[in-house]
Order: sequence, then structure tokens, then C-alpha cells
Amino acid sequence: MKFAVGYQQNSYSEEFSGMIKDYSDSISEVYYPWLGLPSGRPPLTPEAGETNEDAKKYLISELRAIKEQGIKLDILFNANCYGEKAVSRSFETEIKSVLEELTENGVRPEILTTTSVFVADVVKNSFPDIRTRASVNMRIGTIQAMKYASDLFDGFYIQRDRQRDLSYVIEVSNWCRENGKDICMLVNSGCLRFCPGQVFHDNLIAHCDKAEIDMKINFNPHICWRLYGGGANAAEILKSTWIRPEDVHNYAPYIDVFKLATRQHAYPRSVISAYVREKWDGNLLDILEPGYAPAFFPRIIDNAAFPSDFWKHVGRCMNGCSNCGYCESVLEKVYKIIDESSVITAGV
Repeated sequence: MKFAVGYQQNSYSEEFSGMIKDYSDSISEVYYPWLGLPSGRPPLTPEAGETNEDAKKYLISELRAIKEQGIKLDILFNANCYGEKAVSRSFETEIKSVLEELTENGVRPEILTTTSVFVADVVKNSFPDIRTRASVNMRIGTIQAMKYASDLFDGFYIQRDRQRDLSYVIEVSNWCRENGKDICMLVNSGCLRFCPGQVFHDNLIAHCDKAEIDMKINFNPHICWRLYGGGANAAEILKSTWIRPEDVHNYAPYIDVFKLATRQHAYPRSVISAYVREKWDGNLLDILEPGYAPAFFPRIIDNAAFPSDFWKHVGRCMNGCSNCGYCESVLEKVYKIIDESSVITAGV
């Protein structure tokens, strides 16, 4: 199995390029945003005391060290909204400028992941050697939709809301491989399955530098955190889209790259280690992103306590929860109280 991991600016004072060297046999790609550009997470910005030029030089040096390990680079233009410049000549110039600057510095990316059909079109026409990939945030969930966009994208992230259904994964995988498309899967997302607030949330992140200026006090814009507040509705976390490290191998014949969300994770090394080893003995919430551990503390989701047939059961829930009661019965086995000495450390 090969994994894509998200670049993190400062992983507990550990250089990201050095950290992933420990797992380079299993990591095929590193995805990252360009400085200052909106993306699917808050934009990458200079650290305190750094100039923009300092931050750029450091990022390029890290990308170079990653590339020297034989790992592909995947640049992100995956914001859900680019505002008034979304289909503009100025944005086209900016896209080209970023890719040309990376090329000049010896770190031309092999892949560009985007939510924008405009960005995909620009790259297809001006940088045909760079593979374009449709972001998981596009929620492309059918072969029909992939066909519609096949001239723009060389690969797709499978819709995470449906990815526990192996028969669906196999069907999509077969079409992708027959048509020369990469197929990828995000495996440690903590987001709600079929979340009704995802589009709103993704748009908010795209404008987060401005949205927070006049943000309403005492309003939580995230449906998940509202749902889990005070440790409530714990069974819903079991009905989400994540795949446990122990179960990912079931998808290995059908998926080219497994994406690990680590760009903002507090302990990226722990996430990578768990999935590379296909084993995690701690709190499941600690390897998801977002993880929700604070919402449920002092309770945890004990990953080692899951029944062996969990994956087979939840894979049948194609179109959402039918309230069969299975996840509630599993929760009784995995939902445990711990003391503060048992919380996650920096991982291995």
C-alpha cells in the first residue's frame, strides 16, 4: 500500500522531510499548498518572525529534500472558492507563475490536486506533464460524474461518504483503471458522513482570513462539533467515513494511493505510523482529522476493542444510516473512560 501525506510546516520542531524519511518505503506522495494561497485548510503562512521570502525558501528546501527521497509532489489548489478571480486571467497567470517558480527551483510537482475545473483546464493546457487530480472535496461519487470530467482530470478521489462499500469501490476502480485514471482514497477523515455543512464549511475555510474578522460571538459554524459537544451522540462517530488502519488492506487491490490527513494534525507521525503498520492500539480519535478527542474526554474510542467484523458490517450502509443499532452495540465495547496519563504522546 502507498500513502500520500500532507505537508506540515512545523511538526513539533521536527523537519517534515526528516520525519517521513522513516516511512519513505510506504509514502509515494506529499501534498502541500503554496504560501498564502487559499486551500482546503487554512493557508500556509510564514512562522512568527519569518518573512514571506524566508518561508518560501524553507518550503522549497523541504520539497527538494522530499523529492530526493523519490517521493512525488502534489501541489494543492483545492480551495472551495476563489472568489471573484475564480475564472480570471489574473488567476491563470498566478497558477502558471507558481508552477514555473517551482520548476525553476527544481521542485516541479508531478501532481496538482484541485476543486476547480478552471485550474484543471489551465494546467492541462499549459503543463500537460503534471497529472491533474480531482479533490475529495468535489464529492465525485459516480462513474457518470467521472466521465463528465475525464478530459480535465487524470485521477479522482473517491467520494468518502460511500467508500466503506467495497462493491462500490471495486466498480469505480475498474472504470478508472480501464480509462487510465488514478483512484485515491482519504482514509482518516473524522468528518461526518454525508455532512450537510461540508460545502458551507469548505467555503468558510477558503475565506477564513476575512470571515473571522467580524465573526459572530458564541456561534459554532461546524455541525460536527455542535453534534459532539459535551460528548453527546458518540455513536455517530462510528458511522463516519474513516477506515481503521487494520482494515485498509481490504482496499489495497483497488486503490492507487491512500491519503492521510496530516496537514494540521497534532501528531502526524502517529497517523503515518499507524497506517503503515496497519495497527493502532490507542484512541481512534487521535489518528483522525479532525479528531474530536477533546469533545469526548475523558472517554476514548478504543481502537483495539473493535469487533473483527466491524468493517464488514458498516460497509453495507451504502446510502446512510438506517438505525439498525449495530454501531450503538459496538459503542458499548469501544467507548471507555481513561485517566489523563493515558492521552497520546508524540507517537512513534
